[in-house]
Amino acid sequence: MATFLARLGRASFRRRRLVASLWVLLLAVVGVGALTLSGPTTNAVTIPGTEAQQAIDHLEERFPEAGVGKANANVAVAAPGGGPLDPAVVGDLVDALGQAPNVAAVADPFQARSVAPDGTLALVKVVYQVPSPEVTDADRDALQATAEPFRDQGWTVEFGGDAMQGIPVTQATEGVGVIVAALVLVMTFGSLVAAGLPLLTALIGVGIGMAAITALSGVVDLNSNTPVLALMIGLAVGIDYALFIVSRHRAELDGGADPEDAAAHAVGTAGSAVVFAGLTVIIALAGLTVVGIPILGQMGLAASATVAVAVLIAVTLLPAVLGFAGTKVLAGRVPGLRRTRSSGPTLGERWARLLARRRIAVLLLSVAGLAVVAVPAADMRLGLPTDATAAPDSTQHRAYELISQGFGPGTNGPLVVVLDVERDPQATARTAMERIGTLDDVAMVTPPQFNRAGDTALLTVIPRSGPDTQETEDLVTALRAEGDRIEADTGATTSVTGATAMNIDISRTMSDALLPYLSLIVGLAFLLLMLVFRSVLVPLKATLGFLGSVGATFGAVVAVFQWGWLGDLLGVEATGPIMSVLPVLLIGVLFGLAMDYQVFLVTRMREEYVHGSAPDRAMVTGFQHGSRVVVAAALIMISVFAGFVLAEATLIQSIGFALAFGVAVDAFVVRMTIVPAVMSLLGRSAWWLPRWLDRALPDVDVEGEKLTGGAGRADEREPVNR
Repeated sequence: MATFLARLGRASFRRRRLVASLWVLLLAVVGVGALTLSGPTTNAVTIPGTEAQQAIDHLEERFPEAGVGKANANVAVAAPGGGPLDPAVVGDLVDALGQAPNVAAVADPFQARSVAPDGTLALVKVVYQVPSPEVTDADRDALQATAEPFRDQGWTVEFGGDAMQGIPVTQATEGVGVIVAALVLVMTFGSLVAAGLPLLTALIGVGIGMAAITALSGVVDLNSNTPVLALMIGLAVGIDYALFIVSRHRAELDGGADPEDAAAHAVGTAGSAVVFAGLTVIIALAGLTVVGIPILGQMGLAASATVAVAVLIAVTLLPAVLGFAGTKVLAGRVPGLRRTRSSGPTLGERWARLLARRRIAVLLLSVAGLAVVAVPAADMRLGLPTDATAAPDSTQHRAYELISQGFGPGTNGPLVVVLDVERDPQATARTAMERIGTLDDVAMVTPPQFNRAGDTALLTVIPRSGPDTQETEDLVTALRAEGDRIEADTGATTSVTGATAMNIDISRTMSDALLPYLSLIVGLAFLLLMLVFRSVLVPLKATLGFLGSVGATFGAVVAVFQWGWLGDLLGVEATGPIMSVLPVLLIGVLFGLAMDYQVFLVTRMREEYVHGSAPDRAMVTGFQHGSRVVVAAALIMISVFAGFVLAEATLIQSIGFALAFGVAVDAFVVRMTIVPAVMSLLGRSAWWLPRWLDRALPDVDVEGEKLTGGAGRADEREPVNR
């Protein structure tokens, strides 16, 4: 591997104009594709096979006029000063709402009996012709515009429901992370030229990835969070991979190598670590396709493709750019950041020696700290965004509060029970209605609605609790259990659906996918790391450390986004269940990034050990050389991810916080504290590998041991026209 990559790096260095031109041409091609082929994205989260989704598909055939599965808007209407409602004014509002684009029906609250008992609040139901993901921003704006004349007269009109959930977009504030990353690079290298190279190549890689995803949106239905995740991951790993290679290149130049040999050796050694680190990220992200959740598979494939582009750019375009830079990569130093050479031990070396001396105490304290931070994870509840978790000053949240006060919180999340009746439909529906009404947490059951054929009925069940509560989730379970009993007694089959039931089913499916997915990526990555490090204990230590990082990260996410700790400081305006896609997504992304640091740090330790150093000496030397880069890489990733905490969308905000916190814990607690302490504790046994397994595994030479004999040597150079 190292030999091949060294040759690739040398060829890219020599033919830098050709390599750079090809990448720029690719960027231009996908850019044109993005401009001409792009299509709309969706915020839909659906999982085929769930009961709620099957019921919606069934109703599309048997009872399409019911509009189940179509977008709904809940409009809360109150008269000026909290007085009684004027039916004439409310009627005018109903008429105006009915004229909004894509609206199929609007229910008059006086006819639908959706007026509060004190007569001061009305709930107007608006049903669209299309599902909520197909409701456009223009449709939402037009619907809300109908309320302006009434608001001008002092009426309160607030809008909620799934039709009001917009598409999350990236914001300028999320670029703050890139600015911080640039500052970290400048401080790390003390050179504007060296700091600019990782940013340049990373931005080109992200540009290619994002443009390709945008072009793909014209032919594939993409979730709106797919490009956001690809941007987040692609930018972070693109900068990190380039940082690692540039740092090694500068070290070779400092050692007296000419630029071409330095680039070849950097790509052969650091580039090998980048390739395998990238493979772990790709495996983790692409593995999201096997959990049976379309949105996660889509997001994983898009992000893994962006990571693959970042790896290819790091081992081809970056050495070409280094060829253009030449020795200037050491020049252009920033005043005050000039490196000072010292004969004494560096901070990294002193830290590594301290860890070796106090390894038992360090391990106990670190593991105990991770365990304490992970405690809130035991209370984690999964869900999807509702009006209750919208920003407090949003119209959705205000509508939720008004409806909850006037009709009860369950009115915001009604459940729909579908009955397929074979005989005596009216009597069967009445029996089902009575039995459902006796269940805990049921506030009301509406009379049955029948389709034209009279063989399918709908019962609307209003819970006493809000749509994102445990009580409502338990009610869905009880409804399905009661449905089995009703079928046994009457022969009528039942199913539970509606937006709330759909959210609950999605969350349960996501939760059930956690353990199988975790087992898959840990198993595959264990094999890959065993191949890289020629060891059994090092991959085992790496995966156990990752589990500690994940536990602590889950605990922090629950504390902030579910319990509300530090919410004001971090700009979290509303708390509630954790986004159901977050845990699986976090496991995939964080595992790949954690293995990045494992490979970057321990590869250099392995390199020193292979070249004859004693285990403790190899650990200290490897840590000394790798720690500065790993710290810089971690700070860059943290800053990039933390920039997304400033987003408005809860999912993007929570992903940004989770990844920033997870990277911080994994890099500084696990990789830079626990890993060196364990390596010192294990000694030579850290590199133990059964002989039969050593013979069976191919030799990938990540350490670059073979470079001294061939591929990277200057005497193989051919004359090159520059």
